[in-house]
Order: sequence, then structure tokens, then C-alpha cells
Amino acid sequence: MSGITGKVVALTGASSGIGEATARLLAARGAAVVLGARRTDRLDALVAEIRAEGGRALALSSDVTVPGDQEAMVARAVEEYGRLDVLVANAGVATVGPVADLDLAAWTAMVDVNLRGVLHGVAAALPVFRAQGEGHVVATVSTSGLKIVPGQAVYAGTKNAVRTFMEALRQESTDGTLRTTTISPGYVRTELLSASSTADSGPGVAMPSFALAPEAVARAIAFAIEQPHDVEIGAITLRPTVQG
Repeated sequence: MSGITGKVVALTGASSGIGEATARLLAARGAAVVLGARRTDRLDALVAEIRAEGGRALALSSDVTVPGDQEAMVARAVEEYGRLDVLVANAGVATVGPVADLDLAAWTAMVDVNLRGVLHGVAAALPVFRAQGEGHVVATVSTSGLKIVPGQAVYAGTKNAVRTFMEALRQESTDGTLRTTTISPGYVRTELLSASSTADSGPGVAMPSFALAPEAVARAIAFAIEQPHDVEIGAITLRPTVQG
């Protein structure tokens, strides 16, 4: 029996990359996973695979920028499994380019998904955690907020805003009810950059060949979740060994 067996975990951004890898790992270790994303065809296929392997999983169409979608995901977890133990706020978007591009639409999308998406998830889950007497919020941030580089001003800003919010939430929650964890990955082989754009390069920015597999981040998330409730892993940073 692991510290994950029997836990109920809601996970945003679950249709690919870190979210998908985390869903598979947690389900394999005995968690019931409630998976949210906008790409429901991918979610449905993932849930079918998890169930075929004996795991417990549900899929919901969910846009983290819509507070009601997050509320519905939390409510479905409680309705189906009787509780919610962990919220993994993982959904994220990135657009890389200089501030001088003035890409207001991209800036708004990053603020709405990367920052407001976390706030909406916490707002939905926190009342349940308080009523239960315990809960855990895990937020995927980024090493982009630790090493600031040109071209990532707004993206890094959103990730640092989440990091600040999570630390304040931790300090407000020292009554023992809530655990908080931030996961800061470096380069990871996901669709994050391939879905971004820059004024110079056009659609898509390639991940470097040394990027981590998403499963490496999933293991870090699982490590934080599997600790006993009186142990809080506040922050984990992981990056490829050769990343500068």
C-alpha cells in the first residue's frame, strides 16, 4: 500500500504531457483520478486506458478559465468518490516572444490559464478541504520563474504569481488542514512550446533534445502526494542535468 492508494485526485490539463503522465502514474498507484481538460477526445481515450488496466478514472470537459468548470470537477469527484484529497493545478499555456511584440491576446491567455486557472481551482476545492479537515493543492509552476530570460516575461510573471500565491496560501493554512506544493520543472517534452508562437519564428518553438520526459515530473508530483499528511513538501525543482 502506497501513500497514494485510495486518494481522490482532481487534475487539470490532463489530456497530454505532464497531466497525462501524472494521471497514469497516480491511477497505477491506486488513486481515483478525476481528469479535466478541453480536449475531451484525448481525455476519454486516457480514461478508457486507465480503466482497462484496473484503475479508477473519470473525464470532464473543463476550461480552467471558467470557474464553474472547476466547481463541476470538484463536485463530480465528491459525488463519485465521496471526497477530494488532492487538486493538481497543472493546466498551462506559453507564448514566447519579446514584450515589444505587444501580443496582448497571448498575455491575456497566459494570465487567464496560468494564474486565474489556479485561483479558480483553489476556490472550488478549498471549501471541500476545509469541510473534510484536510486536503492538498499541487501547482505546476516552472523554472522560468526562477531564471528570468528574455522572451518569457509574461509567462514567467504568471508562474511567479502562482508561486507567491501558493506561499501565502501555505502561511494561511498552518492549522494543519491544507498542504501546498509547487512543482517547478525545467524543459519537459510536452506540447507547451509547440503550441506557442513568436513574431520571428512563426508557430511552434522546439523543445531541446535534452528535455525531461513528462514521467519525471509525474514522479515528483507523486512523491509530494504520497507523504503522510503531517509532512508538507513545499516546493520541488527539477530540470535536466545539462540545463543551464
